[in-house]
Amino acid sequence: MSGEAALDREAFIRAHTRLLPVPHAPEISLHVAEEATELWQKTEDELAVIGLPPPFWAFAWAGGQALARYLLDHGEIVADRRMLDFASGSGLVAIAAAKAGAAPVEACDIDGFAAAAIGINAAANGVAVTARCEDLIGRDEGWEVICAGDVCYERAMAERVIDWLSGLSARGATVLIGDPGRSYLPRGKLEAVATYEVPVTRALEDAEIKRSSVWRLAG
Repeated sequence: MSGEAALDREAFIRAHTRLLPVPHAPEISLHVAEEATELWQKTEDELAVIGLPPPFWAFAWAGGQALARYLLDHGEIVADRRMLDFASGSGLVAIAAAKAGAAPVEACDIDGFAAAAIGINAAANGVAVTARCEDLIGRDEGWEVICAGDVCYERAMAERVIDWLSGLSARGATVLIGDPGRSYLPRGKLEAVATYEVPVTRALEDAEIKRSSVWRLAG
C-alpha cells in the first residue's frame, strides 16, 4: 500500500465515519459508519475504485464484540502473549487484546481499507497494533493466541480458515472464534466458553440483539 493510497484511505475513513464506543465493549471506541450501502457507494465514487469489497471494517460485528468483551474480562488469556486477530476488519479484537496486555499484537485483513482503519482505531484507543494487509491462511509465525470473529458466513471460507486454525491449535496455540451461530460454524470442533447478548446494527443483521458466543477450537 503506497503512502498516497494509505493517506487517501485514512482521510476517507475519518470523513465518513464517527468515533463511537463499541456497544458491548464500551472501553473501546471505533470509527464506524451509519449505513453500509451508502458508505460502499461513496468509497467507489469518491476514490474512483470499482469492485471494492463491502466495508466490513466500518462496523462492530457480533462475533467481534463477543471476542472483545471476553478478552477484556479475561486478560490472563492474552497477557504477555503474541496475538493475531485474523480477518480483523476494524481491529476491534486486536485492540481489546492489546488493552488486556497482549504483546506483540497483529491484525490482518485482505482489505486495504481495513488495514487503514485498524491503524486509525488502534491510535484512537492508545494501543500498539501492527496492521497487515495480507492473507495469512496456511502460515504459522508462532502466534500464541489467534482470534477470528465472524468468519463462518460462507462455506468455502469457513472450511479453509478452520482447517488452518485447527493446525495452529494442535501445536499448542489458543484459538478463539467469535460467532453468533452462522450457518457454517463447525460446532462439533468447538467448545463454547462464553455467551453474550450483543447489540448490533439492524441493517447488517436480522435483529438488534444477537446471541453471540466465544468458542475455543480443539486441535
